[in-house]
Amino acid sequence: MEIKEINEKVQQESVFLSTLYAEIGKVIVGQKYFIDRLLIALLGDGHILVEGVPGLAKTLSVSTLCDCIQTKFQRIQFTPDLLPADLIGTLVYNPRETNFSVKKGPIFSNLILADEINRAPAKVQSALLESMQERQVTISENTYKLEQPFMVLATQNPIEQEGTYPLPEAQLDRFMLKVKIGYPTKEEELEIMERMTSKEKPKANKVIGIKEIFHAREVMQEIYVDKKVKEYIVNLIFATREPDKYGAKDLKGLIAYGASPRASIYLTIASKANAFLHGRGYITPEDVKAVGYDVLRHRIIFTYEAEAENITTDDIVKRLFEEVEVP
Repeated sequence: MEIKEINEKVQQESVFLSTLYAEIGKVIVGQKYFIDRLLIALLGDGHILVEGVPGLAKTLSVSTLCDCIQTKFQRIQFTPDLLPADLIGTLVYNPRETNFSVKKGPIFSNLILADEINRAPAKVQSALLESMQERQVTISENTYKLEQPFMVLATQNPIEQEGTYPLPEAQLDRFMLKVKIGYPTKEEELEIMERMTSKEKPKANKVIGIKEIFHAREVMQEIYVDKKVKEYIVNLIFATREPDKYGAKDLKGLIAYGASPRASIYLTIASKANAFLHGRGYITPEDVKAVGYDVLRHRIIFTYEAEAENITTDDIVKRLFEEVEVP
């Protein structure tokens, strides 16, 4: 299929996005960057981790997106006393029939809002690993496939360290994107204040179904990726592992471990989704740069030296984008 045909197809199939944006906009003021990232994860069949201080409408944004889609939604509040069985389910003994039956947990849904995910202990977080990667859950000896679409949208607060459990690297790598969100502008905050203090609170309606999402995913897979752009993506990932070979010698002592091959896959998928959001049938280096921070910031592990110098992964990603040659 030629690029022109793919372009036309993408423009036709992405029409539903304007309706979705309008419906989300009834409730959420601003936060376009964050809403875009939620849709990129949804279209890319990936999971998203959202980080921001309390009160920035992280939970509200996620639940509003779920309100707009005709699918099953489950919110799980992660707490220190949560058990894996509270998440995936367990076996329940039936004394009348003298046998065990499976009681499925809230993970058996389509869209999962894992609120304050870093408040739950490691054993609960590890229970999420199988469902996020394999799209299945094992209870006792039986394995159950999860319904599609299946997407985990997790939130965490960066400033409340007491009573929190940092997510292990293996779990962080399962998230396609890690998004950091900031404060609204003064104009946006005035609008938020007016909406949320009025007599009638705004509410989003269901405007799209699962079929539209599946169809959009199929079209998105056809988006053209030039060989030079593929090489650019691989060069970026290799630069996180061997920065000195890509002109960033000063980063060699700051990165302990670079991004895994999963980063190359997710960077390509997220770039395609970003192109789809903009109605294009091909991806450009600008698409890669647009999603690069969100794909890479949780996959680069820096050294104690970097921590001592207060260098963040965003600083490292920015430096790599500056040094790796753009096609």
